[in-house]
Amino acid sequence: MKRSVAISLAAVIAVLIFAPLVGSTSISLMRALRGVSPDREILFFARLPRVLLALLAGAALSITGTLFQCMMRDPLAEPYTLGVSSGSSVGAVVAICLGYRASGIWAIAGAGAVMLIVLAMSMEGRRISSFTLLLTGVTMNTFSFAVILFLHSIATFSQSFAISRWLMGELDAVSYSTLAWLAGVVIAASAVVTAWAPQWNLLAVGEDWAASRGAPASVLTTAGFVAGSVLTGLITALTGPIGFVGLIVPHALRLALGADHRVLMPCAFLLGGAFLAGCDVISRVAMAPTEIPVGVVTALLGGPFFLWLLRSRRRSLWL
Repeated sequence: MKRSVAISLAAVIAVLIFAPLVGSTSISLMRALRGVSPDREILFFARLPRVLLALLAGAALSITGTLFQCMMRDPLAEPYTLGVSSGSSVGAVVAICLGYRASGIWAIAGAGAVMLIVLAMSMEGRRISSFTLLLTGVTMNTFSFAVILFLHSIATFSQSFAISRWLMGELDAVSYSTLAWLAGVVIAASAVVTAWAPQWNLLAVGEDWAASRGAPASVLTTAGFVAGSVLTGLITALTGPIGFVGLIVPHALRLALGADHRVLMPCAFLLGGAFLAGCDVISRVAMAPTEIPVGVVTALLGGPFFLWLLRSRRRSLWL
């Protein structure tokens, strides 16, 4: 366990050191540290905040994917499966169409609304049905995208362009104060769910198994869904929808490290951040000086991975 976490932490440190130095414009680290322009401005106000945002966003999406795959007991589950990200997207698109600048607040509101609907529909007495949770999430996902398409079709040209860019998922430099509060939420929520790793191991086997071992399955499912939804909503509000991070990283780690969430969750948190920061580097240099939205890069990597995962799952069902 310690070795896996140490390797994951080393990957994060390596990305944090080298990713800010890579881009369409070459800079000198020594000149930046001495305060020489424009190296200082490029490093500390353009690239470093963007890399830090990528690390936080990737960590949040990856640990949320780990949670959802555990709760659903389905390796194909990820943060966007349950409709929270699409709800956040609806909120942001509504804000763009109405001309509001604070689209992030609307995105968070959209995610919260979908989260409440999905939870309300999934309650069966005092118990939450994982199957109903998944089915309701998929339904809300489809409905939300229909709303987005409708709003996109009636938007003005400038609004349509802004909607299209936002829906691609982009990382951009944000203020250090924004990074500070985001880091506080992401790290705190991730630490709490990681502390419950033994209970997630029980829930991953089955709700009845978890209940027979004293783990409150409904409470865990509710807490996991709320935590994952809050993390996904916050990240989507700042970056737009970035898919497949919560699918690729947890499943790859599960194949390499096994299904013990005491190891899986901290490694997913660390390597999810490193993975998205690496994808952001690709988005900056692949067609420099033109940048590819990072959501496009993760989709190009995640699409084939998803198909491979689906095919291997079907093959295992036949055996």
